[in-house]
Amino acid sequence: MVLKLCWMDLKVPLMSLLIILLDCSSTATLKLNHPLREVIDRVNEKSGPYIGLVMAYSAEEHELQSSGIFIPNSISPWVDLSGRRFNIGSIREVNVIYVMSGQRRLNAGITVQILLDVFDIRGIVHYGTAGSANDSLSFGDVSIPKYVAFTGSWNWKKFNSEKSQLEELNFGEYDLPQKGQNLLRGLEFKTEEFYSVGEPMKQVFWLEIDPLWFSVAAQLRDFKLQQCVNVTYCLPETPKVVYGLKGSTADIFVDNAAYRKFLYKKFHVSTVDEESAAVVMTAMSSNVPCIVIRGVSDLAGGEEGKSSTSLSSLAAKNALNVAVEYIKLVGPHF
Repeated sequence: MVLKLCWMDLKVPLMSLLIILLDCSSTATLKLNHPLREVIDRVNEKSGPYIGLVMAYSAEEHELQSSGIFIPNSISPWVDLSGRRFNIGSIREVNVIYVMSGQRRLNAGITVQILLDVFDIRGIVHYGTAGSANDSLSFGDVSIPKYVAFTGSWNWKKFNSEKSQLEELNFGEYDLPQKGQNLLRGLEFKTEEFYSVGEPMKQVFWLEIDPLWFSVAAQLRDFKLQQCVNVTYCLPETPKVVYGLKGSTADIFVDNAAYRKFLYKKFHVSTVDEESAAVVMTAMSSNVPCIVIRGVSDLAGGEEGKSSTSLSSLAAKNALNVAVEYIKLVGPHF
């Protein structure tokens, strides 16, 4: 538990004092003698609250930096904490702190927790690339999911064990030349333990995006995306923004057509990535709204060969453009 401290009249009754201590909004996660304490206080007091913009890959950060959309703060353009650089500035006149988390769930969760604990954050926009598990999504498309789940937490079943009530992946169903039994048996997909402010722990599988923030994203369904990688190569169809699907997160890069089909058939998952569920769960634990925006960079094993770097760049660029437009929409009102 993190206790937030603020200056107050010492004559306040004890019970009121405790309430104020728990509800105070000023910076408190850094020690009073921390060398960056005054810098953080100034960042929060002068320009907060902020929208947190979180990405995982260096290619995604490169698209933001090269776009010129992010305007650094002239006094305190960045703060380094726990090996991560928190960049302070604005996008479309909305105060923003952006940070690259690094790949996979642990990095994403740690980064978002630091962001929420140290800075005055009113919501998080998480953008990046993803694989498509849905044949209706192709290169360059951008998904704004309504639900995300962590599909990388498993019970590994014993050979010949009975089927449980949880969803399972039975390896024997994929044996060749015909289906059969497999000594590896299969996987049983587990729920997650979800902790949040003022609520008892819950077992959850699907995490629902904040309804209010999600409703704002509906305005982006007709947003025009970039179709051409460069002047000589364009995708055969104009990419689209798809609203309201399901996304899956695991510490796994999916490049397998059979597993791709399984995820879509069993869970109706349309995109697969390695961070989104961690970002959403961490934000939800502190009752902070969060939106996920993912551009399709590959077909998760559904295409012949691997997708090119240029297509990944296009996916990151389209996801960034949607994220910027979302920040513009949500900035003045929420």
